Amino acid sequence: MAEKTRKGKGKTAAKPKKKAPSAPKKRREERRPLLSDEARRTVRIVLGVLCGILTLYTLVALLSYVFTWTSDQSLSFSPQMFSLEETAENAGGKIGFLWADLLISRWFGLGAFVLPVFLGALTVYCFRIKKVNLLRVFLLCALGAVIFSVLLAYVFSFTPYDSMLGSGAGGSYGHYANQWMCDKLGKAGMAGVLIVVLFLYACLLTPKVAFWLDDLVQGISHKDDGEEADDTDLSDIEDLDDEEDPGLIVEGAEEADTDPTDDWLEYAGTDTEPVEGENPPAEEGVTSPDEVELTIEKSANEIIAGLSDDEWRLRYDPRLDLPKYKFPPMSLLNDYRDKWYEVSRQELENNKQRIVNALNSYKIRVKGITAKMGPTVTLYKIQLDDGIKVAQVRNLEEDIAISLGAKGVRVVTLLDSVGIEVANVKPSVVALKAVMGCQQYQEASQKMELPMALGITVTNEPFFLDLAKMPHLLVAGATGQGKSVGLNAMITSLLYAKHPAEMKLVLVDPKKVEFSLYEKLDKHYLAMLPDGDEAIITDTKKVANTLNSLCVEMDARYDLLKKADVRQLKEYNEKFLNRQLNPVNGHKFLPYIVVIIDEFGDLLMTAGREIENPIARLAQKARAVGIHLVIATQRPTVNIITGSIKANFNSRVAFKVNTGTDSKVIIDAPGANRLVGRGDMLVVYPGHDLTRVQCALVDTDEIIGIVRFISQQRGYEGPFALPEYVDPNEEDAGLGDVDLHRRDQLFDECAKMVVQYQQGSTSMLQRKLGVGYARAGRIMDQLEAAGIVGPQEGSKARAVLVTDLDTLDRILESLNHI
Repeated sequence: MAEKTRKGKGKTAAKPKKKAPSAPKKRREERRPLLSDEARRTVRIVLGVLCGILTLYTLVALLSYVFTWTSDQSLSFSPQMFSLEETAENAGGKIGFLWADLLISRWFGLGAFVLPVFLGALTVYCFRIKKVNLLRVFLLCALGAVIFSVLLAYVFSFTPYDSMLGSGAGGSYGHYANQWMCDKLGKAGMAGVLIVVLFLYACLLTPKVAFWLDDLVQGISHKDDGEEADDTDLSDIEDLDDEEDPGLIVEGAEEADTDPTDDWLEYAGTDTEPVEGENPPAEEGVTSPDEVELTIEKSANEIIAGLSDDEWRLRYDPRLDLPKYKFPPMSLLNDYRDKWYEVSRQELENNKQRIVNALNSYKIRVKGITAKMGPTVTLYKIQLDDGIKVAQVRNLEEDIAISLGAKGVRVVTLLDSVGIEVANVKPSVVALKAVMGCQQYQEASQKMELPMALGITVTNEPFFLDLAKMPHLLVAGATGQGKSVGLNAMITSLLYAKHPAEMKLVLVDPKKVEFSLYEKLDKHYLAMLPDGDEAIITDTKKVANTLNSLCVEMDARYDLLKKADVRQLKEYNEKFLNRQLNPVNGHKFLPYIVVIIDEFGDLLMTAGREIENPIARLAQKARAVGIHLVIATQRPTVNIITGSIKANFNSRVAFKVNTGTDSKVIIDAPGANRLVGRGDMLVVYPGHDLTRVQCALVDTDEIIGIVRFISQQRGYEGPFALPEYVDPNEEDAGLGDVDLHRRDQLFDECAKMVVQYQQGSTSMLQRKLGVGYARAGRIMDQLEAAGIVGPQEGSKARAVLVTDLDTLDRILESLNHI
């Protein structure tokens, strides 16, 4: 009886269940577009062809009218103009003559040539050759027709050709408008109005006109002082609208020019007196960071004494170290338009049907499916029927993947639905140019300290992060899955965003081939130990010393922050730029230092705790002083990615791995094992959910072009010098081996230099005397043994114990009698 009752209830409830969904279904049908995607595309193409033909016909008719208008004027008054006896000289025939006569003679004169421009833009818009803002083009063309009509009428009113083309070069509109305005303003007033209107119109076309005028005025104002206006307009940077990737739904933005302010005061602008025996000066205008600091120590008081209050308040500009430096143009990057594929309607329908069938086989009913296409993966948002739990779908992830017969299948939980990610049949290539050129990145990167463009998400949105807020990044994945491409995209993003004075890179490459392309950036962006032979660090022992040197740098920066009463590097630099910190007290502008380590697992296996300990220190403390780490490994195991590493690297990128266990080691969740590969990655960072991203591609040829563009510009004397670091195991043999009877040949010269500059720095001896780090270190130890300088104190220069040259001469004389 119970079974019959339930069946009966099921039958009685069957009718309303059929009727109830009928209304929503009908409403859904009403909301469907009138035309399908194929029909809309057909209409768009047909309109594009028609507009293209009309563009060419109008242009031909107008051009022909300029040369044949006198011959065809009789047609305007002939009642038999369309008879076969009458002929037209216009290349567009009689209709072309009437069309051109209306536009030129009766309306805007030669200003009518803007009409083919608008029709051509409409053609480009229909064929989607590039993105076109039709409203802006229409307004510019309309204003152009009016302005040029009046301008031509005014200009030709001074010539005998005032009546050419029937009503003049400006047409009827320009003729009458010119007459009326000249009557009210006079010829001179009319000229002034036209100049102002033309200038405003040119500014509407491009703001570079206003910038050019400003540069011209500044150049004239500085001419009397012998100063030359610095032209920093990057004319070779193309408009990003022209380079926009067709697959992006975001608008492009024009690359901003960088205009350093010429009249900002620079501390390092004074000269120092040459030291006897000093090597010839380097190339004019080339200044290393160490020399800048030395100049400040010697002459800052003289500078400050000679400054007025107004000059002292001028904001310091670190970019004036390399004032003519130009950022690489976007034209050096490829857009890979030929490798962007759209998912066909048929593929979407097939996947939708398979998803519905797979879920129906497990009695999971679906209300609706929405597809969001990405470059590599399409996200299908599933609206489940009432009472169906999301966990039921997540538990069927393996079965759904098998039913779909596709790779890269992943089930994700969304706010209002459940998502199933399915790999596209033809994955697209995401160009780094497309991400960096989009409007979202352009606007957001202006507010970021270290912007990094990573790729495009499954919802076709650009994905980028600020390394300064992450603050360190762990990158892991199996061999050949896009890890190196991702690192190159990060480095390239930073090169496009930061000036060499604002950021330095420490690149560690145990394989010796991944980062070798960046070696020519040693005089612009790279940092290394004073005794380093290569700008790209490949030796394991030097890696350990470099990391320990960075720890010394970190401690020194914390001392400066403490003296400045600030807590973060950004606050410290802001104070220094506003001249609230005095260089005489040891303060200086601190660039960001980004440490990128490839093959971290290999380093850890060979060096062990020598590598892990300084990395742990830097990861825990270095973020506040502007030192940020990016470490990459192809061994995502618990022996490599230890608890200490995971605790300090909250931001992580996981490329495809082989097992779910490896995925959990990297991102604490499965999923990386289900990725497609070739740059498909999962990103997790503080405050955000796991995000699937297709990594942007920057190829070897692009990197070579960027490096060549930067390296051919004037740079510093050498790489940015990190603090000296002496291994404690090697330091024990220090002063005990110093024999003052066997002093270096340059001992006396070095002693005089140290006393004169009052700076006991090994790097200064290297730079001034051109000696190696080992020899300079031995000389410094001898100076310490002789009582001229004090012992080493971390990254600080040694204290100089002798204050004048007379005292030094007595010490040197006593040493000669030993």
